[in-house]
Amino acid sequence: MGYKIAVVGATGNVGREMLAILAEREFPVDEIVALASRRSLGTEISFGDRTLKTQDLEQFDFTGWDIALFAIGSDATKTYAPKAAKAGCVVIDNSSLYRYDPDVPLIVPEVNADAIEGYSKKNIIANPNCSTAQMVVALKPLHDRARIKRVVVSTYQAVSGAGKEGVDELWNQTKGVYVPGQEVEPEKFQKQIAFNVIPHIDVFMEDGQTKEEWKMVSETKKIVDPSIKVTATCVRVPVFVGHSEAVNLEFEDFLDEDEARDILREAPGIMVVDKREDGGYVTPVECVGDFATFVSRIRQDPTIENGLNLWVVSDNLRKGAALNAVQIAEVLGNRILKKG
Repeated sequence: MGYKIAVVGATGNVGREMLAILAEREFPVDEIVALASRRSLGTEISFGDRTLKTQDLEQFDFTGWDIALFAIGSDATKTYAPKAAKAGCVVIDNSSLYRYDPDVPLIVPEVNADAIEGYSKKNIIANPNCSTAQMVVALKPLHDRARIKRVVVSTYQAVSGAGKEGVDELWNQTKGVYVPGQEVEPEKFQKQIAFNVIPHIDVFMEDGQTKEEWKMVSETKKIVDPSIKVTATCVRVPVFVGHSEAVNLEFEDFLDEDEARDILREAPGIMVVDKREDGGYVTPVECVGDFATFVSRIRQDPTIENGLNLWVVSDNLRKGAALNAVQIAEVLGNRILKKG
């Protein structure tokens, strides 16, 4: 016996990826519905070897449905997630709306699956920011061994993190560089993204950091340990899919790079590719479509007493969004809803 699943925002990049991953992982589905705004009504979307036609989110009744995977913006989520939750359907939300709510668990299954027990307060579970999700998968096993004091992270984030508009803008600007008269001015991003990098994701806050950077700080504390100090610089780069991160860690106890490599190899959700030779590391192109978070360039930081450097790469549409949401649904089903 399986579950009745609703995918909300099914026509977007993340919603489509959710449907693909549900099928790939053979999630026990008895019934599934693809929901979207009225303007996308009837759009055909693939689910395994089936084709679904989108239904109108505004008119949909969530009564009797088990789990709703939300992949819409915070404004729409604010309207529809409480309706679904009130109807008895557990919401797994990919927006930022509920991440910092103390009554809503923020879950990365490899890191803090036990926190899912708190879902019943609002019938809502939050999915973390894409850049946070992949980083904490790598941090948790090392933190358990040597206690992380401080994290310094610089991100290299793909344009797909900004949705279809971000992907289109990179594509069109790249063509415009080579075709005179077809130059494309920035609309989605603050400056030209083709052949450029932009140290600005989300809005600026009063202290000078961007909200994306603040998210990484706040979410890491909530998911892993509130005592960890985190500072982040988040950068948009001209890559279609796949976020990369250069992560510097300072520990309370000494951790040798070889032991760290062994710990990460045994950790759930991680693939270590770390050869000190040309090409002996993973780049965004190679992680696309994969479930794993890849860790490379593991090495001691000689400038501090107990320091390590890591290179962390993952498919932001998967582990950074859709995959993590489906993994949360798997934990929810196995531990709490338990049908069959």
